[in-house]
Amino acid sequence: MLWELRVFDKVSEFLASAKSELSKVTWPSQRDTYASTLAVIVLVLVSAVFLWVVDTALSTSIRAVL
Repeated sequence: MLWELRVFDKVSEFLASAKSELSKVTWPSQRDTYASTLAVIVLVLVSAVFLWVVDTALSTSIRAVL
């Protein structure tokens, strides 16, 4: 029984601390979030195309040699 009470106290203390820390965070604006998301999507697409080109070139080269 005492163990359960101490665990509850620790969890409550942790949650209060987490709430306090989250209130200190400077969250990005919707515009910043949109711009960052767009940048990530573009970079992923560019990387995918680059890897596809390299893979195709290497596959073609290996087939030509074999």
